[in-house]
Amino acid sequence: MLYETLPGGRVRCHVCQWRCLVNPDKLGVCRMRINRDGKLFTMNYAEVSSMAPDHVEKKPLFHFFPGTHAFSLGTWGCNFHCKGCQNWEISCVDIPRDSKQLLPEKEIELAKRYDCQGIAWTYNEPTIWFEYTLDSAKLAKKNNLYTVYVTNGYATSEALDTIGPWLDAWRVDVKGFTDGFYRQLAKIPHWQGILDVTRQAKEKWHMHVEVVTNIIPTMNDDEDQLKNIATWIRDNLGELTPWHVTRFHPLHEFTHLLATPVSTLERVYKIGKKAGLKFVYLGNVPGHQYENTLCYSCGKTVVRRIGYDTEAVGLDGSRCKFCGAELNFRA
Repeated sequence: MLYETLPGGRVRCHVCQWRCLVNPDKLGVCRMRINRDGKLFTMNYAEVSSMAPDHVEKKPLFHFFPGTHAFSLGTWGCNFHCKGCQNWEISCVDIPRDSKQLLPEKEIELAKRYDCQGIAWTYNEPTIWFEYTLDSAKLAKKNNLYTVYVTNGYATSEALDTIGPWLDAWRVDVKGFTDGFYRQLAKIPHWQGILDVTRQAKEKWHMHVEVVTNIIPTMNDDEDQLKNIATWIRDNLGELTPWHVTRFHPLHEFTHLLATPVSTLERVYKIGKKAGLKFVYLGNVPGHQYENTLCYSCGKTVVRRIGYDTEAVGLDGSRCKFCGAELNFRA
């Protein structure tokens, strides 16, 4: 889907914002789409690298069906090649010979078998197997399951409009806020398109949106980037949008860096709150007080969390049961 044919047997892919120009018998940046005789084929339809019934909080989604499980799947490859990727074993490789297939019908069957309330395409970038997630999302909605994209946000506007009617949540990474950072991290040239598509997900398709920034020491932990991310979220997604600031751990090509100090995350928390965001959460720090949801109006705890264990103690639908304040929960 989502490609155009060009002279000389070439094609241009319109699934993600690379918009790769692919010559005959060549691959796109994601290495999962190939030009065969002037037609673009996906190589990883239904090819599953990982799957598990996860707490939805693991995505992380804190204001979306709290305490439920999402049947979570990933495939192979990625359109980003982040030097600090936490899932590089599946994102930075080709499809192995022993890869397992899981057709959409079986995916829905397993979700129900494991008492999951929804489906999440995660672990690597879901647009990499766009056609599979689209077919699966349509089936999921027919079976009263919620649907989640855990994404780097680099889908095209056309791709989002294609899957938008069947997608409930857009959990997006805003990894930094400068050209230099995105180039250094993953050689991404036009990162601002992530912001445009995220706004489209919320405004046009009314998806539930939560934002994650993995705080990498010396790279995106400066005051300017963090303040700009928080301000952009407030002004474009709303002050009730959750911002997860997560602890980086040295992996892949960034093993020379140190793990993020918790004190740095606490500083970012204050930046987000000062910018006007009502919900800033610390990630990868189990048991920290900033995992909990406090009502911004009355100050009472409405959701307690320790890691992925979640207890909703003060919710009345999407509102605080103590004072009635709107908290932007979807359930």
